[in-house]
Amino acid sequence: MSDISTLESRITAALDRIRQGLDAPAQPDADPALQAALDEERAQNAELVERVRVLKERQDTQVASLTLRAETQSRHLMKLDEELQQLRASNVQLREMNTKLRETVTAGLAPELHDAAVAAEMEALSAQRSADAAEVDAILDELKPLIEETSHAAG
Repeated sequence: MSDISTLESRITAALDRIRQGLDAPAQPDADPALQAALDEERAQNAELVERVRVLKERQDTQVASLTLRAETQSRHLMKLDEELQQLRASNVQLREMNTKLRETVTAGLAPELHDAAVAAEMEALSAQRSADAAEVDAILDELKPLIEETSHAAG
């Protein structure tokens, strides 16, 4: 960022010098050394303007890339959080069913509670698997850009 500020200062100074030269009355017998210095300043000014444009373009590209990565991570984290919430709800339901099953077994067997407990356990296992898959996806999405950057740097 300090490079951009320095370049902007130099460009502003060069433009001020050019304006001063344009405001002065034209002299037909101008000193060739002054004309050469003016031409050199103009060339430096054009070079600085181009460098600032390239730096701004590079910065805009990096900001867009980082924004995209942040949005992608945010979506993955939201999905992971949703999966974890489902897992927690299933585990609560599983614990409740297991408690009822224990109570029923001690009082006398009730097959419908046993079936409900097995179904809740299957749902909990499915939710756990989904949460694990979402976590793996989030990790892979984080690693992909790093692997690509490394392969581009090595290549």
